[in-house]
Amino acid sequence: MDSETADVIDHDVTTITCVCGNTVSKGGLIQADSQGVPVYNGDKSPVPAGLAEWPADEDLHTLCPACGRVYRDSVIEETGTAPVAFRVDVTAGPIAEAIRVHWNLDAQE
Repeated sequence: MDSETADVIDHDVTTITCVCGNTVSKGGLIQADSQGVPVYNGDKSPVPAGLAEWPADEDLHTLCPACGRVYRDSVIEETGTAPVAFRVDVTAGPIAEAIRVHWNLDAQE
């Protein structure tokens, strides 16, 4: 994959502007695990089907649900740059289902 980099302000993952133009406030960005699966950050157990558990090692990534680009949070926080780590399919399969579960939970809160 070509080296793509998102815009980010001051080492802050919440300020990412994805290569596709999506942002937290535009279409939303989702915290994910190292496989790009959205993580569950709620207090209730068990973790809802389809979502990943919060990583014990805190190795969080940011998933753009619009295009499937995934950014590694620790790289952003350490370097102030947001290179694309990898891409996932957000149109079908387990990642797409996890995104739907995430947004449904978000709407309920």
